[in-house]
Amino acid sequence: MAKTVIVKLDGKTAMAVLPSSYHIDFDKLAKAAGASKASLATEKEFGDLFPGCDVGSMPPFGNLYGLDVLVAPPLPDDEEIAFNAGSHTELVRLRYKDFERLVRPKIADFALAGIR
Repeated sequence: MAKTVIVKLDGKTAMAVLPSSYHIDFDKLAKAAGASKASLATEKEFGDLFPGCDVGSMPPFGNLYGLDVLVAPPLPDDEEIAFNAGSHTELVRLRYKDFERLVRPKIADFALAGIR
């Protein structure tokens, strides 16, 4: 299961996609993105960016919203990934290679195992 986290990279909104049991190391995220600062975006900052999606259930298709997408290992090694489909009750399962072809995310080492 992949989770989509909305982040700010030097004030610019982006998507970080990582295994649901991992958490973000914001220092590593900033370095991987070439940013001086990375932080969690607030719901107020991104709520209007995803019409038709429940807050916290955005699919990781940042390219559809004009957002950069960063993906953390080990997701690229998975045959398939599953993620929220815009609601808290529906999921999409997709071959990772198809996701990569559609979204063209940047692979970056920014996640740590274990939920914080």
